Amino acid sequence: MNIPETASKILIVDDEPLNIEVMSGALEELGDIMFAINGEEAIQLALSEKPDIIVLDIMMPGMDGYETCRRLKDNPETENIPVIFATAMTDRADEAKGFDLGAVDYVTKPIVLPIVVARVRNHLQLKRYRDYLETIAFVDGLTGIPNRRSFDQHIRSEWQRGTRTNGELSLLLIDIDHFKQYNDTYGHQAGDACLTLVAKALSSSVHRPGDLVARYGGEEFVCVLPSTNLDGAELIGSTLREAVNFLKIPHKSSSVCGHVTISVGGAWVQLDQSKEIGDLISAADENLYKSKSDGRDRVTVG
Repeated sequence: MNIPETASKILIVDDEPLNIEVMSGALEELGDIMFAINGEEAIQLALSEKPDIIVLDIMMPGMDGYETCRRLKDNPETENIPVIFATAMTDRADEAKGFDLGAVDYVTKPIVLPIVVARVRNHLQLKRYRDYLETIAFVDGLTGIPNRRSFDQHIRSEWQRGTRTNGELSLLLIDIDHFKQYNDTYGHQAGDACLTLVAKALSSSVHRPGDLVARYGGEEFVCVLPSTNLDGAELIGSTLREAVNFLKIPHKSSSVCGHVTISVGGAWVQLDQSKEIGDLISAADENLYKSKSDGRDRVTVG
């Protein structure tokens, strides 16, 4: 399995500048080094820079390493960052406490640099492997765009975010018109190629960080549009429809026209605690059905 190599970010947290200097010199061959001199700085850097690993001193004034680790693991944005404790304490109870808080390893002071380098390298490799597996688990194997699992996770995240701010969220469901007839006419291999082309056209038509196009299942796709009202949803829906029309993929068995087209149904919600994701999906599905009933190759939102 070929896992893409990326530059690693290593955060060293210690209140002694000399310790940071020594550790940085040893670990710089493994990635880009960042440092913090207390727990508060470490948490802020972890949130903003998303390091791949944190080497964390336990004995620090103010917030100690244990509390820093606990807060990192309590935050969904930083909970998966591996933490290695660096400590002069050798008591088994202290070691167990660190593992209970979520640390992946310990190194003892005085630091033996070759051991620190080996352990950090090993945990970076494990994280790279885990990140890769997580990435491919959320990608559709045929089209290369996010899959249904990715959509489910993304809409839950945007739903929670929007609920906190009473924001807006729009959803588009997209269906390739007469795709069964396409497969029957051109064969399943051509059908797979068609799905891939349509998927790329759709995903390249949305550009904001929170927008997501995913394969929903079969010949159906879905588009999540945070902070978007109905007018915006209709505009994006029309953009998606035009992007697929522009491909001009021949479809001689379509009753719509001579090339592949899509039908789009959209819905919008002003988020609050009383709203349900399923209701938004159902509303978009109803409008998708209306687009199909009205002749296909069109966008219906409401």
